[in-house]
Amino acid sequence: MKGNATSATATNTKLILLHPSILKSSPSSPRFFFLFFLIFFTLAFVLTLFNTSSTIPSATTSFPTGTTALPSSVATTLLHYAASSNTTQHHMTLSELSLISSALNRCPSRCHFLIFGLTHESLLWHSLNLDGRTIFLDESEYFVSSFERAHPEIEAYDVQYTTKVSQMSDLISIAKTQIDHDCRPVQNLLFSDCKLAINDLPNHIYDLNWDMILIDGPRGYFPDAPGRMASIFTASVLARSKKKGGKTHVFVHDFNREVERIYGEEFLCEENLEETVDSLAHFVLETGGVDGDGGGVRFCRNSISFSPLSSELDD
Repeated sequence: MKGNATSATATNTKLILLHPSILKSSPSSPRFFFLFFLIFFTLAFVLTLFNTSSTIPSATTSFPTGTTALPSSVATTLLHYAASSNTTQHHMTLSELSLISSALNRCPSRCHFLIFGLTHESLLWHSLNLDGRTIFLDESEYFVSSFERAHPEIEAYDVQYTTKVSQMSDLISIAKTQIDHDCRPVQNLLFSDCKLAINDLPNHIYDLNWDMILIDGPRGYFPDAPGRMASIFTASVLARSKKKGGKTHVFVHDFNREVERIYGEEFLCEENLEETVDSLAHFVLETGGVDGDGGGVRFCRNSISFSPLSSELDD
């Protein structure tokens, strides 16, 4: 019995002695400290990285919210390539492009830009008027259709012109006699019977308050061409008939030609001419007309006088 008790005691002692070896995996072990420091430094690194990244401005904060203009370097590059790569006969110079671009840059947010003529520069104008609305009008239904297919983002409409360059003298004389009626400076062109008025465009074109208008079409370099008589007259009435008032910048390209110069001075007015750069004229029009000497409303303070066109342009 004693031997058995001794044996049992020895066995129990061994079991008790095994406890300290088990306690070696307690929190005081080197492995635990290593794990603790690993977690601590990982958390510290993550917090530091988060705080640092929150102080770095993101790329989207480089420009003010709601900006409507391209960065100046991009705009300058576009102007350069538009001028240097243009081989068409009646293309714009870099100085002319820059003048219109500067006006666009000063235009209010959501700038409304109406352009007569689809040209080499059309995509440039659409791109520079980044957050605005640009609408093109052209004499060729086929060209408008093909241009819109190639560039679905473009809004363009065709115009059926009924005028000819050879009719310039007669048309301006008729407009003068009807200045108090169908050819008055302020009116809704949808209901106008003036021979110079374009009255068959989509309704919203007459409702929009245009900030800028560019006249670079239709063709006007031979007697049977439509000429820009109707474009200039229509632009003048649209600018003067704005519902919310304010100024409209009107640009006339090829101002060195007879039709553009005479009609520009007659309906856009010499007193509104801000500047000319190469063959581009820049007019600034206010809403409303000018009180005439004999009553009524006129386009200009002083109507110009002009010599008739040469016989080769007569009917």
